[in-house]
Amino acid sequence: MCGISGIVHSENFGRNLLNSIRNLEYRGYDSCGVAVIQNGKIDLRKNIGGIDDVNLKERLDQMQGKIGIAHTRWATHGSVTQENAHPHLSANRKFAVVHNGIISNYQQLRERLLSEGVCFESLTDTEVFVNLLEKSFAESNDLEQAFLTALQQIEGSFSIVMLSSHDPEHLYCVKKESPLLLGLGEGCNYVGSDINAFLEYTRKAVVLDEGEYVILGPNDYQIRSLKTGKKVNKSVLQIDWDLETSKKGGYSHYMLKEIFDEPQTVRQAMQIPKEQISAIAEMFDGSSRSYLMGVGTTYYVACISQYYISTIADRYYSALSSDEFSVVDIHKGDMVLAISQSGETYDTKTALVNAKDCGAQTAAIVNVMGSTISMMVDHVIMQGSGPEICVVSTKAALAQTFIMVRVALELGLIRGRITKKVYQKYQRDLEEFPEIVEKILNEQSGFVRNIARDTSHVEHWLFLGCGVYYPVAMESALKMKEVTYQHAEGMPAGFLKHGTLSMVESAVHSLFFVPPPEQKELHERTLIAMEQVKSRGGTVIALIFQGDDRAQGLASQSVKIPPVSTLFAPLIQMIIAQMFAYYAALDLGRNIDKPRNLAKSVTVG
Repeated sequence: MCGISGIVHSENFGRNLLNSIRNLEYRGYDSCGVAVIQNGKIDLRKNIGGIDDVNLKERLDQMQGKIGIAHTRWATHGSVTQENAHPHLSANRKFAVVHNGIISNYQQLRERLLSEGVCFESLTDTEVFVNLLEKSFAESNDLEQAFLTALQQIEGSFSIVMLSSHDPEHLYCVKKESPLLLGLGEGCNYVGSDINAFLEYTRKAVVLDEGEYVILGPNDYQIRSLKTGKKVNKSVLQIDWDLETSKKGGYSHYMLKEIFDEPQTVRQAMQIPKEQISAIAEMFDGSSRSYLMGVGTTYYVACISQYYISTIADRYYSALSSDEFSVVDIHKGDMVLAISQSGETYDTKTALVNAKDCGAQTAAIVNVMGSTISMMVDHVIMQGSGPEICVVSTKAALAQTFIMVRVALELGLIRGRITKKVYQKYQRDLEEFPEIVEKILNEQSGFVRNIARDTSHVEHWLFLGCGVYYPVAMESALKMKEVTYQHAEGMPAGFLKHGTLSMVESAVHSLFFVPPPEQKELHERTLIAMEQVKSRGGTVIALIFQGDDRAQGLASQSVKIPPVSTLFAPLIQMIIAQMFAYYAALDLGRNIDKPRNLAKSVTVG
């Protein structure tokens, strides 16, 4: 949540710093700003709006200097105003700070500083810290010591980067429960909330661990422990992400590009070594109790995975939203699998800490190398989906679900619930899946767009499915809400008659996720629900498979999907629903890559 970047000694300084936060804009886009040291003084420019809008007003790309910090904000403390935008200056304008996270005791500190005569320009917790810095430096006249003294006074979760005219050659940075990485260049170093901050300039990164701070210069850096003060030696990561995967590549929006990236994303997931997949399957098999955990889209990935594991491996594991995980009574011998795209999701990190404290084994599937979750679990799978810039997750969610199908197959084989012959047949299906996705995207997108255009005016939707198609419906409804701002409610098709049927009328549309006819029980239950909606004057839209004449006869409009293995039928429908949400939002003129009130990586509680 929010994006931090900083650069020490760069050519084309203003332009590069602007590009750096532009590459982080998916983390927040309420406001942004830049602070640089020029001629011994801090030049600060900030305003409300997206980065390009602010640049037009403030000319951020024309700022001159050799050292600077930048921030793109998703508002938490204080509303969206120019005063509350980052960076924040101290009263004497000698210190500037950018900050992600929450300083939980800021109100008490603010009251103390007010009583001491400090005047505040904003309502943020960040401005409290920058004024603590000023007072600490006045007492010690030592910049590093002032930084540490100010840090000792604050509580909460945060990453902070500080710039001071007292030391125009270094940035002072700290990480506590909020992501922060260094990028190492030639005669120029970088700091950012994630890899995208500096991927355009260097492929070498250092991940700060919990409770570490760094003094960053153009050719050097020193990392120390906040607790001991001792120097920490860190390994340098070589980033293998392709820069082009984070560019639009001719697509009108990142969301559309990332949907069309999905065949390659699945190929990458297929390249994950079997040993890594088997390791998680064995952890499941050897545990007393196991849990699947995520929040938002990754919770729905966990729910979909729950059905696959139950069907293939004959084991039922609870799927829980990370923010509700505290109600679970975890014991030694249990196992918790966390799913997180960023690897920094606050609720998921908190739940994992609780699980580890209780003695549970932990594993995770994440997309970002060096992320906190990837380093805190016993076993991690890096999904390798590459940067996902659109706030709404598409390709990363599909890759995680695909990986969990692989886990379910390994677990089914370990437990003897599927034979070697069946396992090998499914493996062939896995290998063919990327080509099927490619075909679906190329051949079905026009049909999906036409239905989306016809129905984009609809303000209320029911998304309905049975079995594994139920969590697919919930995830698809979330996509619709996120990107169109229209109301969409995902639920089991059989649940409809237990109350929600009262809402059905011509103005409320129902999107049904219809299984292939060979899944007889699920197919029959879904068609019964379709009949219930149609008989009461409701409008039925359906995702069906070719040759399903019964379903076709019940639908006002439908997308007809070529036959696929029942293993992947739910995932194909999930992809089509992503396209449906995209094209509906396009017709409505929504801000597709940056939906209102949302941000990509939710790192606050």
